[in-house]
Amino acid sequence: MALFSSATQRVPPVAEVPKHVAVIMDGNGRWARKRFLPRIAGHKRGVETVRDIVKQCIELKVEYLTLFAFSSENWRRPPEEVSFLMSLFMEALKREVNKLHQNNIKLIMIGDRSRFDSSLIEKIEASEQLTANNTGLVLTIAANYGGRWDVLQAVNKMQKAQPELSGAYDEAHLTPYLSMNYAPEPDLFIRTGGEKRISNFLLWQLAYTELYFTDTLWPDFNEAAFKAAIQSYQQRERRFGRTSEQLTEPPR
Repeated sequence: MALFSSATQRVPPVAEVPKHVAVIMDGNGRWARKRFLPRIAGHKRGVETVRDIVKQCIELKVEYLTLFAFSSENWRRPPEEVSFLMSLFMEALKREVNKLHQNNIKLIMIGDRSRFDSSLIEKIEASEQLTANNTGLVLTIAANYGGRWDVLQAVNKMQKAQPELSGAYDEAHLTPYLSMNYAPEPDLFIRTGGEKRISNFLLWQLAYTELYFTDTLWPDFNEAAFKAAIQSYQQRERRFGRTSEQLTEPPR
């Protein structure tokens, strides 16, 4: 069974600091182009920003951080850029996983791994195993991930596991098979780079998430920019279908 129910089933607790932050890290290529650099330079700089935001989450006591690193649609990019992103992914795992482990961070990868090279799959699995028992920040990387893929693979698993229900399924039946069944739904979604869409990211999980869009390009998304997103979240009224007057009442 899933650890957390969905916000459409039960009103979740609301805290001043979001428990779960999900991020689309957009703008690496444009950051590089503005500086007359190749796009890959932006991706390299973006990895440094990831490190900074992880540190901020630990300091602010955010419990879950989910980053959209590579979508199922990103295979449409130029082959040389895709190849570089795969090698950067491997390099980042080799360089960072021990640091994550030393800082008690649990690393989880979600997405369809079938298109990755066997060496990358082995490194992903080894990284997850190394950090599996850590109890600090849960860092999820979505790679070759798509929200529609997530729902479809969950439906297929659910039907295979519970054929006796024969179509009489509800949210409680599906939720355990979603990629992020181990985490609460995101409280705050951040997209950098100026675009205002969710691009097939966590479609099921973002149903009641507060959305925050910023023109800041991902490599420039520093501590001040992250805290501005948190402050915006703190000004939101999270009603989950209720009226403002009901917010003083205890959740049911």
